[in-house]
Amino acid sequence: MTEIKAYQPLSDRLRPQTLEEFVGQTHLLGEKRALSKLFASKRLHSMIFWGPPGTGKTTLARLIAKQSDLQFLSLSAVLDGVKEVRAAVEQAKLHRQQFQQGSVLFVDEVHRFNKAQQDAFLPYVEDGTFIFIGATTENPSFELNNALLSRARVYVLRDLDSEDLEKVLQRGLALLSDDQQTTVTIEEDAKAALIHYADGDARRLLNVLEQVVDFIETPENQPGQAVLTLENCKEVIQGGLRRFDKGGEAFYDQISALHKSVRGSDANAALYWLTRMLDGGVDARYLARRLIRMASEEIGNADVKALQVAVNAAEAYERLGSPEGDLALAQAAVYLAVAPKSNAVYMAYKAALKDVKLQGTEDVPLHLRNAPTKLMTGLGYGEGYRYAHDEPEAYAAGECYFPEDMPVREYYQPVNRGLEIKISEKIQRLKAMDANAIYKRRADD
Repeated sequence: MTEIKAYQPLSDRLRPQTLEEFVGQTHLLGEKRALSKLFASKRLHSMIFWGPPGTGKTTLARLIAKQSDLQFLSLSAVLDGVKEVRAAVEQAKLHRQQFQQGSVLFVDEVHRFNKAQQDAFLPYVEDGTFIFIGATTENPSFELNNALLSRARVYVLRDLDSEDLEKVLQRGLALLSDDQQTTVTIEEDAKAALIHYADGDARRLLNVLEQVVDFIETPENQPGQAVLTLENCKEVIQGGLRRFDKGGEAFYDQISALHKSVRGSDANAALYWLTRMLDGGVDARYLARRLIRMASEEIGNADVKALQVAVNAAEAYERLGSPEGDLALAQAAVYLAVAPKSNAVYMAYKAALKDVKLQGTEDVPLHLRNAPTKLMTGLGYGEGYRYAHDEPEAYAAGECYFPEDMPVREYYQPVNRGLEIKISEKIQRLKAMDANAIYKRRADD
């Protein structure tokens, strides 16, 4: 009976076994760089590897354990729980007792563990039961406990560049050639397409390469030769979205870049970040909401049409969906970027909100209260209120609309841009009318 071998993904079969085979992360592994020194000294400390998928976090952890002659234990925060953590701790203790040898405990997706689960590692990190290495695609500052962070050094891993990915691709082709007992080559445009599709992720590259091989072509006049063409690759990657983390660090970084591009009046950069996120599969309705927010926060009354444009774009997207509605969002992003900027309303809102929280619940002055009943009228509600439309320029000069025990505030400070130039001129004129009315009142008294 023929033995059936278990399937092993190409990415796993090509996992580097030595530092020399490792591709990328030269900022950490180059000569006299942080991890190179660590490998050379074998004086390990607990650490966190933070970086995108497919950049070598798991492989580095394995190599560290192998280079340092330590047992390698692995957990996944997605699949494992308290039971598995306890078992790993016991295994590390037993290994040290039996062989006087330490262990590396690697926890993939460590940010998925809650606070209590993360805290469970601390005693064993401190007493040396194991060297802790966590891997995460999320910002450790937000996702990991301070107690764990204080005991581990964070190393940032970067996306693989095109040269790194080409090395990985060539190794994959060599292994596939051995599997098929034929020489597998790839056309230049096909190579470029696969590397572009991988988007910095070596695992993604090898996974798609493994699928593409099913469509390989063998030239009739070249036995023992097989060529991967662009058409072969399109059979697999056509319609594939860019690698995009819809809820993680990369997502918020790109939203931040879009917002700052609008604030910085760079229409081209704003359009780039918007398009990149739409291409990556972000929820376009979320982008529409963010554009509406930007219209009020970054432009405000400097151009009152900005909010209207953003709202209209959101409504247009609701009617049309993608891809037709994407253009309305692009139009809004460009308009917001080129519009005159003012954060005066945003700053005024924050100042008013601060006062509301500090002042407590102040009573509404009697003259500002409505008096729909005789009882309310008898209590003085609305007494002394001045109807602005009956006053010159429809303005009750000198009137106060703040609570009686609260000093008058000037939250809103228009900027000298766009429509707010005229708004500022009107505010100054009204303030002059207030000052004149107060002077006359004092003179009459």
